[in-house]
Amino acid sequence: MNSDNVMIRDMPAEERPREKLQMLGAGALSNAELLAILLRVGSKNESAVQVATRVLARGGGLRNLPDQSLEDLQKNKGIGPDKAVTIKAALELGSRLATTPREDSGIITNPKQAADLFMEDLRYKKKEFFKILLLNTKNRIISKEEISVGSLNASIVHPREIFSIPLKKSAASVILFHNHPSGDPSPSQEDLEVTRRLVDAGNILGITVRDHIIIGDGCFFSFREKGLL
Repeated sequence: MNSDNVMIRDMPAEERPREKLQMLGAGALSNAELLAILLRVGSKNESAVQVATRVLARGGGLRNLPDQSLEDLQKNKGIGPDKAVTIKAALELGSRLATTPREDSGIITNPKQAADLFMEDLRYKKKEFFKILLLNTKNRIISKEEISVGSLNASIVHPREIFSIPLKKSAASVILFHNHPSGDPSPSQEDLEVTRRLVDAGNILGITVRDHIIIGDGCFFSFREKGLL
C-alpha cells in the first residue's frame, strides 16, 4: 500500500485524528488533522487528512481559509456541499468565540482588552471595516456595531452615522475601531483628521469618544494609549 494514500481506518489508533484528540487534546493536532475531523471522511482514494491538507494548501493555509466561499471550497476534490457548509460553520463559530467577551469581562478597562474584542474579526479583512463599541456610564459593554465598509474617509465615517446608534441606545461613551488590511496599524493623516472630527462631534452630543483603535495583523494602535485623545 502506498504510504501516501493510507486511509485513516488503516492508521494505528494513536495516529487517527479523533483518537489522538481524545488522548492528547486538541492542541496536539495539526491544522490538517483538526480539519479532517470536520470532514469525517475523505474521497475514494484519499483519507480525510489528505483532503484537508490539500484544501489548506490550495487555499493558502489556515489564515486564508475564512476568505473562501462555499463555491471555492467545493472546487476541492472530496469537498461537497455538506462538508463545505460544515467548514464555514466551524470558522464562523471560531470567529464569534474570539470576539465574544466573557460575562465577567464586560467592563472595558484598557485598550488591549478592547482591541481583543475585534482582533480576530478584523485582522484578516481585505477591506477596511469601521466599527464601534458602545459603553454605559460604568464602561460596561452595551453592544458592538458595524458602521461602514471601505477606506476610512470623512465621507464614509460621518458623525451622523457614528452617533445615531449610541444616541438611540443611550450610550455614555464609544470606542472607535477600524482595521488596516496592510497589517500595519500606524495611523494615516486621514485617520488623525477623522478621529479629531469625531471626538469634537461626540463632545457636542455628550458622548465621549474614549479611544480609537486601529487593528493590524495581531497588533493594534490606540490613540488614547499614544496620547492622541
